[in-house]
Amino acid sequence: MCGILGGVWRKDAPDAFKLDSGISALRFRGPNDSGVERFQWGGAHVLLGHTRLSIIDLTVGGHQPMHGANGRYVVVFNGEIYNYKELREELKALGCQFISDSDTEVLLAAWMVWGKGCLPRLMGMFAFVVFDKESSTLTCVRDAFGIKPFFYTEDSGNFLFASEAPALMALKSSKPQLNWQRGYDYLVHGDYDSRPETFFEGVLHLPPGHMLVVDLAASSVGEIKRWWTPSIQQRNDLSFEDAAELVRENFLHSIRLHLRSDVPLGAALSGGVDSSAVVCAMRHVAPDHPIHTFSYIAAGSDLNEENWADLVNRHVGAISHKVIVTPEELASDLDDMISAQGEPFGSTSIYAQYRVYKLAKDSGITVTLDGQGADEMLAGYNGYPGPRFRSLLETGQWVRAWRFLNAWAKWPGRSRAMGLKMLAAEITDGALYQALRRFSGRKAVPEWVREDVLLHGDVSLRHPRLRPNFDLRGRRVVAELAHSLTERGLSSLLRHGDRNSMRFSIESRVPFLTHEQAELLLSLPEHYLISLGGETKSVFRAAMRGIVPDEILDRKDKVGFQTPEQLWLTSMSGTVREWLRADIGLPFLDQAAILREFDEIIGGRKAFSWQVWRWINFIRWHQHFLT
Repeated sequence: MCGILGGVWRKDAPDAFKLDSGISALRFRGPNDSGVERFQWGGAHVLLGHTRLSIIDLTVGGHQPMHGANGRYVVVFNGEIYNYKELREELKALGCQFISDSDTEVLLAAWMVWGKGCLPRLMGMFAFVVFDKESSTLTCVRDAFGIKPFFYTEDSGNFLFASEAPALMALKSSKPQLNWQRGYDYLVHGDYDSRPETFFEGVLHLPPGHMLVVDLAASSVGEIKRWWTPSIQQRNDLSFEDAAELVRENFLHSIRLHLRSDVPLGAALSGGVDSSAVVCAMRHVAPDHPIHTFSYIAAGSDLNEENWADLVNRHVGAISHKVIVTPEELASDLDDMISAQGEPFGSTSIYAQYRVYKLAKDSGITVTLDGQGADEMLAGYNGYPGPRFRSLLETGQWVRAWRFLNAWAKWPGRSRAMGLKMLAAEITDGALYQALRRFSGRKAVPEWVREDVLLHGDVSLRHPRLRPNFDLRGRRVVAELAHSLTERGLSSLLRHGDRNSMRFSIESRVPFLTHEQAELLLSLPEHYLISLGGETKSVFRAAMRGIVPDEILDRKDKVGFQTPEQLWLTSMSGTVREWLRADIGLPFLDQAAILREFDEIIGGRKAFSWQVWRWINFIRWHQHFLT
């Protein structure tokens, strides 16, 4: 796990101060080593920089930038290739020679032999840049799910890239500015990390599963191209039992590969199905391996899952580590967390995760396995009822749809009315969808934003809804899952995990997210994922029988690292009010109106919502990065 930065400068390369500032911004991503190389090529200046967190091959053999054996290629790489041993043997058979045990050297050799054709062969998480001296190009690549970040921008004719936005800002020639559209989308609708644009004007994410090529000779940045597209075509050759067995085999294989490490590792454990499956699978494939688990405990709250985590720890004989968080600690760590995240985020649950990684660091752990991606791959959360109802209805299964609604509604936190509401959202679009949002009380222009200023700034005052690119009757759930995995949904969760873990120089691994497992699950009949009785992750629960305790697999609720946000923020209302009073001078934001609404919430005259956190987060973030 590492940090990368660099770019192509048409005239003058960045001075030493800018470069040092960029490397410094990545110090937590790579505390063990760093390297920078400059090349003058075709009239341009090429710079490749790297900071290293040593995980596999702790020797200097993993130093980057790394040059290929033939001298043609140079790479900077952030991530891990878990099947690097198997790929190395395959490449040796083709004549490649290796001088280290580094997965970076394997990646470089794979690129030399197969070019971009190597990408589907890689089981891992990655963002990397290959400088090809022969073709005078930089090729930038991001893994299929966007587990590892990649920011880029064009700045006064130069192309810049980095693993984090602050590092990129250090290389830019001008002060960063707010992207008003993304600021509005977040503040009003809670939308973020759902598209290439970031909160910084002109700074973009390379989307998951995409690549782009910078042509030095032509002084041009090529079109972004997708290198992996999931398929949602249904296969009908697997019984439910056969599918469960295959899911089990894939998951255990992934766990085995994700356990490859030359440094101590552990696991984040909430006590839910996903994290429990990871921990129990670790014990299943490595019976004698010591397992350290790290859990957030919501003491005194209905959200507390300590009993579930304890059950799993006893089951596998884990060494348990727990953290309890107070509102005062949130206030103390707030600015550091916001700085680490780089952009605004959804709720205080991210702080629980931040503290879990800090606990892992303090306990001497460098790698953790986490359960991110399971919900998006297995139709978790509340079971995607809107798309599921639609699939049944448009294939003529009216009776089954009604029975499914009744069964689904019996689970905790669900109702028939909720299911029908979600169906209405699923089958409406455009102006009708926006009207339904307004009718339900979700305003596009709340009192604390200035509509005229936003319109003058060409900001679209609509909910930024994105629909799946897949349109296949009867496959609406898997279409939504594929959309969540690659475009909107999972991206924010992966960002939270990456930035929080990297803040403490922890490598967070996500074994649910492999091409092989995604392609299998997205091809299964939808009722394998969501049973006719409303059970989410049905095929995975069946797959894990005998590995995970039945008490966990039979859970009907879902909590995760949720925090008692309302209690926390209302108990420190005086501090929060001071945060909200800080004038950030943003023309479209009426902070006096924000304070009035906040006082109404604290006074009990208006219901509490996540809006309070968004105000806090945005204003503190703006102060840190843009004021």
